[in-house]
Amino acid sequence: MAATICFIIWVLFITDTVWTRNVRQVYDVSDPEDWAVHDFDCPRECFCPPSFPTALYCENRGLKEIPPIPSRIWYLYLENNLIETIPEKPFENATQLRWINLNKNKITNYGIEKGALSQLKKLLFLFLEDNELEEVPSPLPRSLEQLQLARNKVSRIPQGTFSNLENLTLLDLQHNKLLDNAFQRDTFKGLKNLMQLNMAKNALKNMPPRLPANTMQLFLDNNSIEGIPENYFNVIPKVAFLRLNHNKLSDAGLPSSGFDVSSILDLQLSHNQLTKVPRISAHLQHLHLDHNKIKNVNVSVICPPTLPAEQDSFSYGPHLRYLRLDGNEIKPPIPMDLMNCFRLLQAVII
Repeated sequence: MAATICFIIWVLFITDTVWTRNVRQVYDVSDPEDWAVHDFDCPRECFCPPSFPTALYCENRGLKEIPPIPSRIWYLYLENNLIETIPEKPFENATQLRWINLNKNKITNYGIEKGALSQLKKLLFLFLEDNELEEVPSPLPRSLEQLQLARNKVSRIPQGTFSNLENLTLLDLQHNKLLDNAFQRDTFKGLKNLMQLNMAKNALKNMPPRLPANTMQLFLDNNSIEGIPENYFNVIPKVAFLRLNHNKLSDAGLPSSGFDVSSILDLQLSHNQLTKVPRISAHLQHLHLDHNKIKNVNVSVICPPTLPAEQDSFSYGPHLRYLRLDGNEIKPPIPMDLMNCFRLLQAVII
């Protein structure tokens, strides 16, 4: 029970670190020296709430252009408009911007003026989902921590795009048009602090090369990945959450050691072409193998070596708590050897 609580707390901490810096926007109070306290200019197309003077709301207004942004603004909401370009001029005075939401517009790479984004030296969050981008925009400000580019038409990542983004922790490229040839060995060079990488729903047949060493969450669902190179996970020794659902993985495409990687806590391999349960680490806690072609469970192969006793734990065996095997060719009952090996199992779905 204590181990479960610790795991939940750890997951919540990681999720908060990578995803929810958003909460800051409600509580951040800017230094009065950073903007004129009595300057409440507000573009007529937008709404400036008096109780939240650092925010500018211009969403859902049918805008075709970005209005001039007042110098006091930290949070800019421009989603769901008809904007096609990002010129430099509207941001001339917006030196305090931390957050820009431009989701659901019609922005193309040709419409982004060079320097328009890189001039925003304090920008932390940039949302460009659901636009018309065909490549990752560049240059971007070094300060950036999250870059959201889901549901565009991205098929190219220009060389050096990420070379100066050492503060980036989250990169979302899901639901684009990435092929294997979009990546070079140094594509992700520079992303020293990247923790979450999402490239689900693209057209990849191979695992992306040379990922940043600090990657903890790797999402590659809904591609056409057929195999994982030997020793692939040596480059990302901190990966804890790995999603490869809806791919074309087979037994022959897995490394000889399977997924016996001590850092992985949550492994999702649903909707693939596996006929055997792969080897796993004793540290793994959640395993999704539903909708494969598995006929039986060979416990002697998948049962990891017993972990040494831990001072702060009530149990000393493998940590697996959740196992999903439905949609295969396995028939109940659950083998008793399985339960004897994984004594912490709380749910088994067959």
